[in-house]
Amino acid sequence: MLTAIADYWRLMRAGVTLARHDVILPPEYSTRLPLPARAFGSLLRALSGKPKGRPGERLAKALESLGPAYIKLGQFLATRPDVFGVETTTDLARLKDKLPPFGLAAAKDQLKEEFGEAEADRLFPHLTDPVAAASIAQVHKMETADGAFAVKILRPGVIREITLELRAMKRAARTIEHVDHNSRRMEPVAFVETVAASMEKELDLRLEAGGGAEFREIMKGSDTFHVPEVDWERSGRAVLTTDWVQGTPLTDTEAMSRRVINRKELANRVTQGFLEAAIKHGVFHADMHEGNMILGDDGRLFLIDFGIVGRIGLAERRFLAEILNGFIKRDYQRVAEVHFEAGYVPADRSVGDFAQALRSVGEPIHGKSAKDVSMGRLLLQLLDFTHTFGMHLRPELVLLQKTMVQVEGVARTLDPEHNIWDAAKPIVQSWIHTEFGPLGLTKHGGSLLRDLSGRASRLPEILDKLEVVLEAHARNTPSEKVKRLPNFLYAPVKTAIGISIFVFVGVFAALWLHHVLFA
Repeated sequence: MLTAIADYWRLMRAGVTLARHDVILPPEYSTRLPLPARAFGSLLRALSGKPKGRPGERLAKALESLGPAYIKLGQFLATRPDVFGVETTTDLARLKDKLPPFGLAAAKDQLKEEFGEAEADRLFPHLTDPVAAASIAQVHKMETADGAFAVKILRPGVIREITLELRAMKRAARTIEHVDHNSRRMEPVAFVETVAASMEKELDLRLEAGGGAEFREIMKGSDTFHVPEVDWERSGRAVLTTDWVQGTPLTDTEAMSRRVINRKELANRVTQGFLEAAIKHGVFHADMHEGNMILGDDGRLFLIDFGIVGRIGLAERRFLAEILNGFIKRDYQRVAEVHFEAGYVPADRSVGDFAQALRSVGEPIHGKSAKDVSMGRLLLQLLDFTHTFGMHLRPELVLLQKTMVQVEGVARTLDPEHNIWDAAKPIVQSWIHTEFGPLGLTKHGGSLLRDLSGRASRLPEILDKLEVVLEAHARNTPSEKVKRLPNFLYAPVKTAIGISIFVFVGVFAALWLHHVLFA
């Protein structure tokens, strides 16, 4: 009971803040609202005044003032142009995750709590004042005999604060689903759970260290992104230490304007690096705004802050690649079929009708200048059809969609003429050729054969368990209702089942070998 009261109190505080920024029943949408809602909106504005800016800008400011959990919520809401529109979600995508830094003394206390006083003094002898501060952590520079390091330290008390805010958000999502059954199509509970899961990972810097190290490994040999190396001895739950990157953050527009760089090539690197990681490896940096990118003095583009690492399975990677490839080739029938094969559209809907709807989305973008074709607008039009075709929000794709919007924004900031489709084409088509060509079929055939062989090796154990289950069922069933196999038939039946499975495996192996040798 007390927990519920505390949660609703937090939600009420958030509601007051939203009202003060005039994002509850805003005047821009008054023509779409019933008279009571318009009257209530006017009353709220009379009490709180009329802030300046578009609804999305006002919402972004409100969420920034509410703290880290709401900032992250706003960044995820930026992936829902179907709900808020392209203009509002574009404003939300620019949410600034910055707060005043906490003192050097508090930072050193965090280090002592993590490593102990003696070890903290040994490992962190010369810590500077913070050079950057966000809502969850801040970064210090440290010079040592081994070189310069970036030391990221969690804000004191941030774990408890975010945990309480997330608990209140989850309660709000459950309440919305309970009260408004139509909202279930938008999956508010699943959406908030996705936000919460990503936030909870960000609160353990050991996970960020692991994500950065993994990404560094998979991007070796790539000319797109580079990742600073983790210093594991100086890293823990509340502290992360990496090599210092000497360069220019992409947020520093003045410094970037003074550098002589090929902006078109740099924008292509941003798009292609994201797609290379996501499609080829199923792993991607899921918070790719300008603040997490540094252009090194040597020209390399570094990614930092791996608090959120997105992952998609092979099925989702194929889905993404085929969707992008379908729009590039204007093969709307195939794009529709992929949606149905992935289960994103209910089977009782028409593939042809869905392909027709996709054509109405894709055709207007062809032949236009790159600056006139927005991935955000494309996503909006695609999501416009979610209700028509009974599609549900897929939580596993929320991070991917959010990051695609961010990537487009960064690339277009670097090069307003950036053509995301031309940049994506070589990555997508190369992966499709590899994945669905002879080598890909051989690789997946081999994996399937190994899986089948493993299952076949467990066949005797499985059949023994089947026999036990059948005998137990026979003992618990009245004799007149069950026709038991005679005991002398059990062994031949087991043998026949085993032979059938081994024959199937053998036939599959022969077909696979034939494909490898003669395809």
